[in-house]
Amino acid sequence: MDPLGAPSQFVDVDSLPGWSDAYEAKQLDCHQSPVEKAQVDVRSPFPYRKDINEKIILWKGDVALLNCTAIVNTSNETLTDKNPVSESIFMHAGPDLKDELQKLKGCRTGEAKLTKGFNLAARFIIHTVGPKYKSRYRTAAESSLYSCYRNVLQLAKEQAMCSVGFCVINTLKRCYPLEDATHIALRTVRRFLEIHGETLEKVVFAVSELEEVTYQKLLPLYFPRSLEEEIQSLPYLPADIGNAEGEPVVPERQIRITEKPGVPDDASDEEGLEADLSFIGSHAFARMEGDVDKQRRLILQGQLSEAALQKQHQRNYNRWLCQARAEDLSDIASLKALYQTGVDNCGRTVMVVVGRNIPVTLIDMEKALLYFIHVMDHIAVKEYVLVYFHTLTNYYNQLDSNFLKKLYDVVDAKYKRNLKALYFVHPTFRSKVSAWFFTTFTVSGLKDKIHYVESLQQLFTAIPPEQIDLPPFVLEYDARENGPYYSSYPPSPDL
Repeated sequence: MDPLGAPSQFVDVDSLPGWSDAYEAKQLDCHQSPVEKAQVDVRSPFPYRKDINEKIILWKGDVALLNCTAIVNTSNETLTDKNPVSESIFMHAGPDLKDELQKLKGCRTGEAKLTKGFNLAARFIIHTVGPKYKSRYRTAAESSLYSCYRNVLQLAKEQAMCSVGFCVINTLKRCYPLEDATHIALRTVRRFLEIHGETLEKVVFAVSELEEVTYQKLLPLYFPRSLEEEIQSLPYLPADIGNAEGEPVVPERQIRITEKPGVPDDASDEEGLEADLSFIGSHAFARMEGDVDKQRRLILQGQLSEAALQKQHQRNYNRWLCQARAEDLSDIASLKALYQTGVDNCGRTVMVVVGRNIPVTLIDMEKALLYFIHVMDHIAVKEYVLVYFHTLTNYYNQLDSNFLKKLYDVVDAKYKRNLKALYFVHPTFRSKVSAWFFTTFTVSGLKDKIHYVESLQQLFTAIPPEQIDLPPFVLEYDARENGPYYSSYPPSPDL
């Protein structure tokens, strides 16, 4: 109710029925018995999870009216799009929203940017830009739409938001097929909640009457409300169910498309502090965590506890991550020195590092570190392996041990925990010696994970040839040194 006693137009998310509620009521009415686990031979890649389902709400209504921590606005690159969702948000938020959006100076496709909610019931608005869909560029569109949902959720996690209200990001203007887009939306949210479920209490899908039909049809595939519904939905899952993060995986795309293509326009320092709310709570004063200088002195004196050290390290990493998302890293990306390919024999994500493509003496190594963090942050949440091609590297491709030590010290603990193997391909005697010294005296935790690989044939015993995108010069070198390779090899216990 408003101060005058009139009914409020805003809708509290806690008053909305959850995704499981109607189904459970139906089961009670029909006295249906659940399927026993013993009868199940095959489980869905999206198994029945009551705890996740309790966080999901499907609601037919205007996202601008939701009373939750943040709502999502879908717009264009200049954040001036006139679609039903944006127009409603602008109308209810008031004129201050337009002024704040001008400070952001646009938003790239796939990115997410934060503003206040102003006159809305929601405290924040997360603005994102969905891709324009063309069938010939379907792979790029899928990757960009995934980035929209993933970046919105990541922003919500970083800002410790309790609830997020999603509009349907793909507008009719951008011609994205509704059903295809819904698959990406639902599985991205599902995978995020599997990994970071403790960070969000409610995720609301605010849809129109037309969109509701598609969501009602596809939600059981990704959020089955019983073991029975899980089994019934299994045959209707698409061939591409994405990777562990929900990101699309297609055969023709072996090299991963960048999450955020293009160059973001940077605001001035003063504007950035006011406009980019992604930094709220990242400093000691906002979190009331005490004197940062005092903590640093204690660290130097060895008097800070292990828990405090870990907390300090996490804050430091988060600052690097925020900078990586704001920086123009297109020049580093163009080197194609780091990219995601397929999976190894154990189903772990394979990341490739091409040493010859790293012109150490010519590039900004701090930007290289930022790019590594930008690419790897969501990869490292699950088990992964690194393949480093040392093939035909020269002295100006050699990464300095100080840089490698800094990288190892900066990255989050998940990078080290989930890295299961580092395949060092075509090593030289000198590189083996250098690696031994580095892993023995500098980063000892990495030593047991390194496998020296003399030929591609040996590498293919751990990673199938079709699961790794090889630079042509590596193929040529290996064929010259070790003879041509074949498409299959017997498994080897060596790797």
